[in-house]
Amino acid sequence: MMLDWIAYQKEIAARTAEIARVNPEIIRGYRGLSDAGKSTDLLGPKVRELIALAVAVTRQCDGCITTHTDAAIRHGATREEIVEALGVAVAVNAGAALVYSTRVMDAFSARTTGG
Repeated sequence: MMLDWIAYQKEIAARTAEIARVNPEIIRGYRGLSDAGKSTDLLGPKVRELIALAVAVTRQCDGCITTHTDAAIRHGATREEIVEALGVAVAVNAGAALVYSTRVMDAFSARTTGG
């Protein structure tokens, strides 16, 4: 194991509570955004957590990874479903890199041909 994910999640909870004590509006605002996505419940909690995991990977957010892995498991996600969601994240990251590579080529052309 690369990281003690359970201890890390507890540390995040403790630090988030510290932020909430200093400025509860920050946490209230975050929860408002999070809860807004649940309002229609068209996707269901398991699918939302699988999407959250894919986003967490693309954003490289360890805190998101531990939190949403725990939530995905609680909502019944299997190892295979999680791996499928991660496959989507990998594909999107590769696609995004390819698309942004065209911007490099455009910048190169602008600098070498004047536009």
